[in-house]
Amino acid sequence: MKRASAFAVSVMSLGLWACGADDGMNPADPEWTVLFDGSTMDGWNVTGDANWSLDPSDDSVMADNGMAGFLVTPDSYADFELTLEFWVDEPANSGVFIRCQEPEAINAENAYEVNIFDTRPDQTYRTGSIVNFAPPSEVINVGGQWNTYEIRAEGSRLTVILNGVQTVDVEDDAYTEGPIGLQYGSGIVKFRNVQIRAL
Repeated sequence: MKRASAFAVSVMSLGLWACGADDGMNPADPEWTVLFDGSTMDGWNVTGDANWSLDPSDDSVMADNGMAGFLVTPDSYADFELTLEFWVDEPANSGVFIRCQEPEAINAENAYEVNIFDTRPDQTYRTGSIVNFAPPSEVINVGGQWNTYEIRAEGSRLTVILNGVQTVDVEDDAYTEGPIGLQYGSGIVKFRNVQIRAL
């Protein structure tokens, strides 16, 4: 009986592994490139004065002070899927900027900003939105917990999934390619498990 149970568990585990391998988001999939794994900030350019540092307690990169700052990829990306986890405190202002046109001076006027800002004074483009382009379809508060973003840019179509809920599906061709920037604006901001694959 014990041998049969062990065999059943092995078969079930194999089945679950196979399902996971086909979901398109397996970090071990060679199509995915890990941009940040928690061990080093190498591979990112730092702009602004945010005090980015590694937090080994949760394999994240974090900032909690500074007027503004970005971690910016040296490479540009056109069509891609980006996944990451983030943690912010309730008043934090952050975001994920894609297809940035001016890597040394990133803002919402020269990139697509996938916002992280629950307490934004104008709630039109709060967390889950693309600032100036698409408000979120649902209000999802993210303060005080780990959250996931799945951001897809394919041609002029941009989609955002926040914690498993699609909040943006929009067509726009203002920006076609550029680096990715992780923003510190205020509060406590953490990122981890940042990975990308080309489409």
